[in-house]
Amino acid sequence: MTVSAVIPIKQLSDAKQRLGSLLSCSERTGLFRTMVEDVLTIVEVCPMVDEILVITSDVQVADLAREYSCRVMPEPENAGLINAVTAAAAFLVSEGVESMLFLPGDVPLVSQDELEVVLDGMGQSESSEFSIVPARDMGGSNCIACSPPDCMTFGFGEDSFRRHLLIARAKGIVPNIVHLPGIGLDVDTPSDLEDLAGIMSSEGFKEEKGTYRYLVESGILERLSSNLQELNK
Repeated sequence: MTVSAVIPIKQLSDAKQRLGSLLSCSERTGLFRTMVEDVLTIVEVCPMVDEILVITSDVQVADLAREYSCRVMPEPENAGLINAVTAAAAFLVSEGVESMLFLPGDVPLVSQDELEVVLDGMGQSESSEFSIVPARDMGGSNCIACSPPDCMTFGFGEDSFRRHLLIARAKGIVPNIVHLPGIGLDVDTPSDLEDLAGIMSSEGFKEEKGTYRYLVESGILERLSSNLQELNK
């Protein structure tokens, strides 16, 4: 079975604007870049993934992707996550790729073990297969695996997890729901970042993540930890 990981990344500059109440523009850019690097690092070493396809029209993102031996596909003319992943799925089918793994660039706690859980058994059935990892709030779709890549109609956006389940069932596909804490935490909002800081401040967190180093070296982790301590008084 051949598996291609698809990671759409719009741009580095002005990324994560919803974190504006906690971080400056340069801090948001730096944080997003390190999160993307952590995701690419894990996907690159996962033995079940044959290649990474980054979808972007940002020159900086394209240069970064190539550092991780990724292929780069420009965003389709009609921008948007649904169109990007749909175009990627069609392209992969045309190349004979059997399975597609969609992953966003803002899940820095993703691990190789989690990716292997998602992909375990994928592509072994003659029927279409669909696995999905919901966001921790059960709203978003933080990871999707499809075999063949174009077996699904994608429905990203608000409440996309439930929408994807409905789409799959309407197509006669039994969805495989996988709950994974690392992939489940995508960093979009201040509360997401505070939760990430809480995890990375814990004594049990020993992972060598670029995101962790960035949060420490930039002073963001200490700042957020102090804020959390004040709130808990």
